[in-house]
Amino acid sequence: FGSRRSPRAFVPWASAGASPQPFGPAMARCRAGLALRRAWSLRPSSAPVGAPRALAASSHGSACQRRPFASGGGAQPYDVAIVGGGVIGSSIALHLAALSEQRLRVAVLETDPTYKWASAPRSAGGIRQQFSMPVNIELSMYGIEFIRSGLQEMCAGVDVDTDVQFRENGYLILAPEGGTGEATLRENVATQHAHGATWITLLTPPELEARFPWLSTDGLSLGAFGERNEGYFDPWALLQAMRKGSAARGVEHIAQEVVGVEREAGGAIGSLRLADGSALRAKTVVNAAGAFSGRLVDMCGPGVTPLPVSPRKRCMWLFKVGARTASAGVTPCPPDTTPLTIDPSGCYFRSEGTGGRFVCGVSPKPEEDPDCELKDLEAVDEKLFEETIWPTLADRVPALESLRVESSWAGMYEYNTVDQNGVVGWHPEVPNMLMACGFSGHGLQQAPGVGRACAELLVHGKYRTTDLSILSFDRIVQGRPVFERGIY
Repeated sequence: FGSRRSPRAFVPWASAGASPQPFGPAMARCRAGLALRRAWSLRPSSAPVGAPRALAASSHGSACQRRPFASGGGAQPYDVAIVGGGVIGSSIALHLAALSEQRLRVAVLETDPTYKWASAPRSAGGIRQQFSMPVNIELSMYGIEFIRSGLQEMCAGVDVDTDVQFRENGYLILAPEGGTGEATLRENVATQHAHGATWITLLTPPELEARFPWLSTDGLSLGAFGERNEGYFDPWALLQAMRKGSAARGVEHIAQEVVGVEREAGGAIGSLRLADGSALRAKTVVNAAGAFSGRLVDMCGPGVTPLPVSPRKRCMWLFKVGARTASAGVTPCPPDTTPLTIDPSGCYFRSEGTGGRFVCGVSPKPEEDPDCELKDLEAVDEKLFEETIWPTLADRVPALESLRVESSWAGMYEYNTVDQNGVVGWHPEVPNMLMACGFSGHGLQQAPGVGRACAELLVHGKYRTTDLSILSFDRIVQGRPVFERGIY
């Protein structure tokens, strides 16, 4: 085990001659390239309304009405083609299949059906309602309802495991002394309560110490804790359940990369050109391509307003604590039910399974956060852990002064450079392209709600439950960003 005072002393398990063990819902992802699908299989079985542009407008008809498709050239007719088969695309597919009363022909195009580099399985797997914008609160409220019961209901009769191993350990968000941190946290919680998330509790420093004796409250003014409906779950299980559930309902999953688009006279996409040389025609194209969604918009031509979503890299570490108490012998080690705790610095950590194991991470500084490619995920920024995360967490949680890193990995992050919020709605210059991307770190927990909303737009031409009009592409074109204060 290493000490915070000698950061280069820690040794990964692999080099120490030991083998990583299956932990909690996130599992350990190894830089050596262990397939995530296999990693998840190691898990013990016992572990624990506005009116946006209606699709029925103009000559295109509604999504429930088939239009004649051009024949010849090998093009295949689909009512909806979803580009991107991650959690957002899979959720849209499942909700669309469940919502429409008549069978639509739906295709999901995914470059890598193994999901080796997919964003969701490489994330912290969290879900919270602690946001500042009502729309984000409402999306995550549906998200918890979905993973508790909605997923099982939509997959009824399908041979798929819908247990996503939700750990209701909560989120603990900490505000610093001085500045506006305390006032902002109080305002956020008031908004959360006003929109139904009444289980978020404000805690003063003495209350934090009593509730979480492993926490140092030095420099803190306030904390907000989700008493229920917050925590983390297995992203791989959610992704696979939605994918299999939609396939059982007739959605076609196609392992192909989109390499180009052909537009029609009115600006709509006529067909998608695929990597194998074929073309796929669809009445509506849904852009759920995650970190690479901006590139799909770029394929529509230089005169089309670009989507300000860029691929960024985020790194995570799994570590084991070396002692059950800090060196002073007073502050205990955080328990196996530790909430996902976010320090005012942005560093976060949470428990991972049992045995004193935790995962952690932090977003890099803006000047150290360039766009990236998939090949960049093979390298983890260990310096970020040694120089930023570990010292910060050891100050906030003294028992973390001695630990051993067991594995680390990097994942893709779809970063909306305008306001770090999702973009949902029709592209104003490509009338049959529905955007569902740019969620900047909270796409996993919002995937169920976004899937339902997009399905409503496609089937009914308008939102019927959660109104996502504030997230439309129009705000990008008009220069009206909407800022979420709960981005970490």
